[in-house]
Amino acid sequence: MSYSYVKNKLDSNGVIVLDGGIGGELEKIGAIMDKDLWCGKCSADNPDKLLKVHENYINAGVDVITTNTYATTPISMKEYGYENLTNELNKKSVEIAKQAVNNSDREIAVAGSVSTSGSWDKLEQSQLKPGFTKHLKILSDAGVDLIILEAMTAKNSTVETIIECSLQINLPIWLSISCALNKNDEKLMHGYQENIDNSKAKFYDDFAKSIQQFSSVHKGPILVAHSDIKVTKNAVKTIKENHKGIIGAYPNNGYFEKPKWKLVENISPTDYLNEAKSWVSNGAQIIGGCCGVGPDLIKAISSLK
Repeated sequence: MSYSYVKNKLDSNGVIVLDGGIGGELEKIGAIMDKDLWCGKCSADNPDKLLKVHENYINAGVDVITTNTYATTPISMKEYGYENLTNELNKKSVEIAKQAVNNSDREIAVAGSVSTSGSWDKLEQSQLKPGFTKHLKILSDAGVDLIILEAMTAKNSTVETIIECSLQINLPIWLSISCALNKNDEKLMHGYQENIDNSKAKFYDDFAKSIQQFSSVHKGPILVAHSDIKVTKNAVKTIKENHKGIIGAYPNNGYFEKPKWKLVENISPTDYLNEAKSWVSNGAQIIGGCCGVGPDLIKAISSLK
């Protein structure tokens, strides 16, 4: 495993394909979602199923697979009474991802997901730092090739805190954030959509201003993620206008009703490919999917590599 292939492709203006959602795919093949940790415990409870999900994405043509560590942050593990399993679950997740790569005859990079899952919004920024730092170290020590800071749904100060913590890690760092449309003024906002019709949404700041803020402290790739497919093209345009580095997109399909992801519409592979073409034409070099996007859709967009 190595990041060199990914770096070379990005440096030559090529397209890198990221995987899609993990939790929904685990559900499809019979894994049980934990009421608190969602798919986090599957690394220990259903390792064979998790391996299968990774392999399905590799067979779909991805260049990067993501560890099943979104939900196993030290903050959420402590919050839900699993603190003693923090190291074990995260290391196991990396081990399974690396096994999937070793089973392939292609060069695939493993991205460690370091997220803002847990009650980050109830804590001071100084209280968040130990959790982010610990998660980064566990995954780095376990041998991931890069880190994705999946700061979707996080307010600006939290995004800046997780970026600050990542500066201590000697690995490539990607940042992903979410956005949602404020239908009152048709303005794209840094925030997130809580339900399919966007009648409930959380807004933090103007999306362009947020990108400028994050770009001033993070020089690596910035991706729009966990956002409605319908707003992704405009989000990509906004990032391109406000960030000098590499950009990307991996939207979701549906919405979350704990502990499961609810699909709302079955977008066809052809339609997803057409959407992805618009992201690439507007500057995205990293494309993939988030919750509700599976290997069939990822296989369609792998033709853009």
